[in-house]
Amino acid sequence: SLHGLVAVLLIVLEWTRSGMPSVLKPVCDPRVLDRFIREAQDTEVAMVRLCLKCALSLSLTVPLTSVDFVAWDKKNVQEQAQEVQSGLWLLGKAIDVVRASVSNTALQSMLDNSYSNIHSIRQVIRTLNIQVSCGLDTRQVSSTPELFRVQTNFLRGKVRLLLSHAPACHRSSS
Repeated sequence: SLHGLVAVLLIVLEWTRSGMPSVLKPVCDPRVLDRFIREAQDTEVAMVRLCLKCALSLSLTVPLTSVDFVAWDKKNVQEQAQEVQSGLWLLGKAIDVVRASVSNTALQSMLDNSYSNIHSIRQVIRTLNIQVSCGLDTRQVSSTPELFRVQTNFLRGKVRLLLSHAPACHRSSS
């Protein structure tokens, strides 16, 4: 979406300004993620209301959204980022599959926006300069409302946890 792109551009511009004292990065502002979560929730609700054929012709693989806080806290930032990036990649892939099968213009627009938002969040996480590889626990979904419920919960859970604890998101006195 245009809003997602603008948010990412503002984040990048803020980070690239030279001569500025080190302050909390815009990517770390919880209001940015809150906007993406609200849009995901709106899409989830709309899919329940507007989706004429909510069942998918095939099950899609999505990330698990539940968080075992003890296990999460034992992971280093790279492992957490790896889990989040892999989950976002799976969500983007699943949304793209649904996008290709929808002809309704209103639904298509929401799916395009959701896909764009997932891409924007992945770009934001890349700006944290955390090295990632792959690996993730997954599950299957068989309807579009279920897919967007997973997206909302993943953003609320693992993405929020990663951004709230990322080293780049802590104030520095330098």
